[in-house]
Amino acid sequence: QVQLVESGGGSVQAGGSLRLSCVVSGYTYSMYYLAWFRQAPGKERQGIAAIYTGDGTTYYADSVKGRFTISQDNAKNTLYLQMNSLKFEDSAMYYCAADRAYGMGTWYRAEEYRYWGQGTQVTVSS
Repeated sequence: QVQLVESGGGSVQAGGSLRLSCVVSGYTYSMYYLAWFRQAPGKERQGIAAIYTGDGTTYYADSVKGRFTISQDNAKNTLYLQMNSLKFEDSAMYYCAADRAYGMGTWYRAEEYRYWGQGTQVTVSS
């Protein structure tokens, strides 16, 4: 059973930075998509970044491209999301997600992922 535990959320002023971490354990397959999603109150869960563990290819939503960076540290079994130039509209609950690459459809659709962390809150003040 894959387990994910996020940390690193908090409150920051607009223009600031935060780094989220997600410790991933219980891998069964060799290749996964690891992703970050966010969900603001009253809105759908939105895929913002993903990484394919097979070759390290990264994917970003247009809303975060150039500001956020997804990365992984295989030695620590940890997924990161470096968030720079934060905006008020980045405020949300952030979740990491994982599922095996085989059969993966669209990386930014929440329905594609079976395994989720508990979430960590990010609040950006303007």
